[in-house]
Amino acid sequence: MAKHIFVTGGVVSSLGKGLTSASIGMLLERRGLTVRMQKFDPYINVDPGTMSPYQHGEVYVLDDGAETDLDLGHYERFTNAPLNRDCNYTTGKIYQSIITKERNGVYRGKTVQVIPHVTDEIKSCIRKLVTPGVDVVITEIGGTVGDIEAMPFFESIRQFALEVGKQNCLFIHLTLVPYLKAAGELKTKPTQHSVQELRKIGIQPDVVICRTERHIPDEDCDKIAQMCSIERKAVIEEKDRDHSIYEVPLSLHGNKLDEIVVEKLHLSNARTPVLDDWKEMLGRIIKPAHEVQIAFVGKYVKHRDAYKSVYEALDHAGIAHNCKVRLTRIEAENVEKDGAAALMGGVDGLLVPGGFDKRGTNGKIEAIRYARENNLPFFGICLGLQCATIEYARNVLGLTGANSTEFDKHTPHPVVALLDEQKKITQVGGTMRLGAYDCKLLPDSRAAAAYKSELISERHRHRYEVNNDYREQLQNAGLVFSGTSPDGSLVEVIELPNHPWFVGVQCHPEFKSKPIAPHPLFRDFIGAALKLRQSRKDDRRPVIVG
Repeated sequence: MAKHIFVTGGVVSSLGKGLTSASIGMLLERRGLTVRMQKFDPYINVDPGTMSPYQHGEVYVLDDGAETDLDLGHYERFTNAPLNRDCNYTTGKIYQSIITKERNGVYRGKTVQVIPHVTDEIKSCIRKLVTPGVDVVITEIGGTVGDIEAMPFFESIRQFALEVGKQNCLFIHLTLVPYLKAAGELKTKPTQHSVQELRKIGIQPDVVICRTERHIPDEDCDKIAQMCSIERKAVIEEKDRDHSIYEVPLSLHGNKLDEIVVEKLHLSNARTPVLDDWKEMLGRIIKPAHEVQIAFVGKYVKHRDAYKSVYEALDHAGIAHNCKVRLTRIEAENVEKDGAAALMGGVDGLLVPGGFDKRGTNGKIEAIRYARENNLPFFGICLGLQCATIEYARNVLGLTGANSTEFDKHTPHPVVALLDEQKKITQVGGTMRLGAYDCKLLPDSRAAAAYKSELISERHRHRYEVNNDYREQLQNAGLVFSGTSPDGSLVEVIELPNHPWFVGVQCHPEFKSKPIAPHPLFRDFIGAALKLRQSRKDDRRPVIVG
């Protein structure tokens, strides 16, 4: 029988339950166990796909096309656990399934209620991950204990533990131990109250992980253990890390969390964890030999989580080059007001990420023109590819007014247009080109050199594409379509051959990057930026005569 770990949160939101869950999964995998990961989100939206980045942050996309919570990105970056649409459920998705069953007569006229129908549905979603060979299923409950909308999920995991046996379940509760500057001390009372709230529901945590800015003294840990009715060794400090989120697994390991999990779940097949490669990777993060400065021109840069996976992929690329990647985050609208030269002078590369709607588009286009004309390494993702195509059509091909029909339905030159299969779609949720698609690369292209393959698969999330009616003109003007769908009908990658590094992709490669396996395109982009920076240093070296 698979074992289950349920991760809950208390005191405040945004404590890092996803990061903690991913770290636990990583440590268990390094002990030779097979892990599956899952997130329940209490909001009523069916999925994050229709939510504003300012509300929800990044929409993370899986191979099967599921639009999911950004915490699943942590799961993939930290573990090798396979993820699919069964790994992320919202209240909306749960209720949608129940209502569909009710309309189809599944309940045979019974009154449909939270208990048992909603809780049974939630429990069935947990069981979907219990497949042959799985040792541990880790399920994270979004929100905070005490939230009204999260109550059905807490009740469901309480029932689930009774059904499979408490010896097969472990409850881990993540809380905050705040430091009050005026009092000059840490306060454990919020943690005590949070655990009391959980116990009122009928859940006794086995482990309490305490987020803190400062080291928690032994006497405070003793108090938490006593007041929360748990073993002292099961009070785990999770202090804020100085350098990187990738320090968290080693911090938890140092506090013996994985030992406690193995002991309490009787995981007799667990071995000593192998962490050497992770420690070596962290060494590169903590003491990098080089650094580069990348201009990041986007529409949501004020909200860091909106581009979470892109930022992480850039950091991974830096790790590959033993290099610190510093970002100059630039609102695309500011480029429209102040000009690219004023905002991007001295940077070593430009990245333009994805996005939707017209706002800031001309700023992205202007930034790309600056990179193209000044031989600045450029990487465009999704909308970044589309903006690069528009820029090239306007300023090289001379097509005045060239644009995307997303931004100007009456443009005289729609070099970017709606995908054919999207033209009759009226619903916005889950209707884009989503998930993994194959791409064929030109053998002598930069993309093929990066991937070391001519056939790749990447995840997509878009409605618009390069208009095939303009492909020949653009190619004749020097733009290379180095990647297409296998049948050649869709442009997937563009490049400029006579440029230090100029690549745009229609996919979202950031979703497949890991700290110990950086994505090849991000790796080569940062490599080109580092080469430019080094050449600038060489140019400034004094010439010694004689």
